[in-house]
Amino acid sequence: MRERILISACLLGVNCRYDGGGKAIPELAGLMELCELIPVCPEQLGGLPTPRAPSERAGAQVRTRDGRDVTGAFARGAAEAVKLAERFGARRALLKERSPSCGRGTIYDGSFTGGLRPGDGVAAEALAARGVEIYGESRARELMDVLGREREL
Repeated sequence: MRERILISACLLGVNCRYDGGGKAIPELAGLMELCELIPVCPEQLGGLPTPRAPSERAGAQVRTRDGRDVTGAFARGAAEAVKLAERFGARRALLKERSPSCGRGTIYDGSFTGGLRPGDGVAAEALAARGVEIYGESRARELMDVLGREREL
C-alpha cells in the first residue's frame, strides 16, 4: 500500500481558499505517482464558508480583517484534520505556506499588511503535535525525493 499524505486541497486546485480560488502546483503530478493524497481544507472543515474574509493568526487568536474572532472555527478544522490524519495513517502532510491554518514555520503576522512572522497555522500546529511531519508547498520536490528514496528501500 502506498503512503497516504494529507494535502491542502487548494494545492490540488480545489477552489477552497479564502478568496474562492485554488493554488495548484505543478509538482503534484509526480507526487501522485509516489503516494496517495488525502485532500483537506481545515478552514472549510471548521465551518467557514468559501469565499470568506481573509484571516490571520495573532498569538493564539485568529481574526478576520474586519476583527471577527474565528479562532473556534480554525480549532475545529484543525481537530478534523488531525482526525483525517489518524484515520488514514498519514504521517506526513503537504500544506499551504503562510496560511493561518496550514502554514508551518512562517505565517502572516496578524496585521493584514503582508508582514510575516515565525509561527505555525492552527492545523499545522495540531498535526505536528501528533507527530505528522509538515512540508510546505515550496518543499514538494524534497518530499518527492524522500518518498522516492523510501520506495527504493
